[in-house]
Amino acid sequence: MTTRLRIIAALGVAMLALWLPPQARAAEFSAPQKSEIEKIMHDYLIAHPEVLQEAMAELEKRQAAGEAEKHQAAVKENATVLFSSPRQVNLGNPQGTVTFVEFFDYNCGYCKRAMSDMLTLMKDDPKLKVVLKEFPVLGPGSVEAAQVAVAVRMQDKTGQKYLQFHEKLLGGRGQADKAHAMAAAKDVGINMAQLEKDMASAEVKDTLQENFKLAEALGMNGTPSYVIGDNVIVGAVGLEALREKVNTTRCGKATC
Repeated sequence: MTTRLRIIAALGVAMLALWLPPQARAAEFSAPQKSEIEKIMHDYLIAHPEVLQEAMAELEKRQAAGEAEKHQAAVKENATVLFSSPRQVNLGNPQGTVTFVEFFDYNCGYCKRAMSDMLTLMKDDPKLKVVLKEFPVLGPGSVEAAQVAVAVRMQDKTGQKYLQFHEKLLGGRGQADKAHAMAAAKDVGINMAQLEKDMASAEVKDTLQENFKLAEALGMNGTPSYVIGDNVIVGAVGLEALREKVNTTRCGKATC
């Protein structure tokens, strides 16, 4: 008997024990009885292997539902700082009916490819609020780039220069670090003297700490990660999947 079948057979024994009346449950199965039950389970599963697929599919379904419930609770608990933090970058429609939050790393290849998804959604949907949160998880260069990005945000209350900076740095070649980030900031017209001062402020450290704390609470372990409504999405799932989540949040359907 394979290891997987042995495990399932053992579970069958345990389940059978639960179904028995209390008086029968008091006495444990003997070794021969357990062996016979395992043989019956084994023979049944060999004869009906589709049961394994059904069981695994149901397990995955229940696990996904459990994760979704945890995410929804975490989003609700952290809603204020997640959607309305004074330390975040706000783009699109500030009064949008749906808020699209992206956690990203400037050295994340998937984030680079996913940037066009965010830009397309923002362009096509005038009722979408977009929030960007730096989440530098890919090493020292990522942290340096994120520190510059926070300082850019501190100088730019509209978010427009930040977006120009964001596109230039995330869309650029090579590893993002302080030098590349500073060059991108200079190119979009940021006051560099003020930028250096802002980078040394507590605001930069506090912003990144806030973002990391949020990501941990939401169960995010990579980039890009998104929050749309009460849904947490980890990974570059593509434009259409993101658009579907936006629409489902707005009107309960994949297409509004």
